Amino acid sequence: MTTEETSGRTTPRDDPATTLGTAGGVSALSRAERLSVAAVLVLTILAGVAHYAGVASLVAFSLAALALAGLAHVVSFATEQVGSRFGAGVTGVLQSTLGNLPELFVVLFALHAGEVVVAQTSIIGSLFANALLVLGAVIVVGARVADGPVMRFRPRLPQDTATLLLVTVFIIVVVGISLASHDPASGHVGSVSTVAAVALLGVYLAWVVPYLRADSAADKPERDLEAEGPLVPLAISVTLLALGGLGAAFVSDWFVAELRPTIDQLGISEAFAGIVIVAIAGNAVENVAGLVLAAKGKSDLAISVVKNSVAQIAAFLYPVLVLISLLFAHRLTFALDPVYIGALLMSALAVWQITGDGEAAAFEGWALIALYVVLAALTLYE
Repeated sequence: MTTEETSGRTTPRDDPATTLGTAGGVSALSRAERLSVAAVLVLTILAGVAHYAGVASLVAFSLAALALAGLAHVVSFATEQVGSRFGAGVTGVLQSTLGNLPELFVVLFALHAGEVVVAQTSIIGSLFANALLVLGAVIVVGARVADGPVMRFRPRLPQDTATLLLVTVFIIVVVGISLASHDPASGHVGSVSTVAAVALLGVYLAWVVPYLRADSAADKPERDLEAEGPLVPLAISVTLLALGGLGAAFVSDWFVAELRPTIDQLGISEAFAGIVIVAIAGNAVENVAGLVLAAKGKSDLAISVVKNSVAQIAAFLYPVLVLISLLFAHRLTFALDPVYIGALLMSALAVWQITGDGEAAAFEGWALIALYVVLAALTLYE
């Protein structure tokens, strides 16, 4: 039996096995948490009704955005609870896997509709949003609450993420140079992308399995020394995490469906919509989870959530989608416009420079955010 915190919890928390025996395990949540989950459920239902009932696009778009934010809150709470048991590494991979479901669905739907440009900008937009905007914001918040002028965290994950991102960028740069120079290989970008996708997945698997094992072993002594146990039973935490991620995927689909008419009404460019609006909406989970964890001083877990998402998008989600696109009439490849190739390369170098030593100052976080703002401004005129 663990004692509950005084904020919203005044009674001891039952043993997980006992708690699961109550009515659906709902009693494991505090009153505030139950109200929060209920509010998110209502918003999600309203967003679905607005989408299928043909409500005005701006209204449906706004409801979907609010539902995404609510689901992100649920996932961030569940992530923290799971993290107290399994450590930052396992939690970051699990959370980023569920958090990246919106990108997966958005790209698949776009490819099915023949919107290859939307599919590509959604992926690279997610990379920019996580590696620059979200990571920058997490560093700013983390440095502010840290003991000292900088946010400190274990350096291995940032270094590993930089390596994975640079491998992906290498492929994109090589393909881009081949197309620009019109060499013989430029006529076989599809085949080259397929080979590159398989190679990237091999590198990702070679990294993630040892990383999870080593991270779990490193976190165990720290978890054993913690006086307070998790506040919510594991089964409920995992359920909230899974439902939150799955709900975010469906709501993101509704969000994107209302995006085209909203773009037409507001006069926003397609590039801005794909790289900025869709990317931020699709990464709402990471946005909220990383910031909440950083504000609580949980630097390793906050960095893990964001960095794992970057690693998964670059070295797992992108190549997986390239391979899946073989089943569609329209193929996804690693060929991008030159401006985005340059932006990806410089982003990878900036992330490595700022986080590779295991610490980051607030101004470095602002620097990453500034890079994202400049890129967003450029897409307005594409």
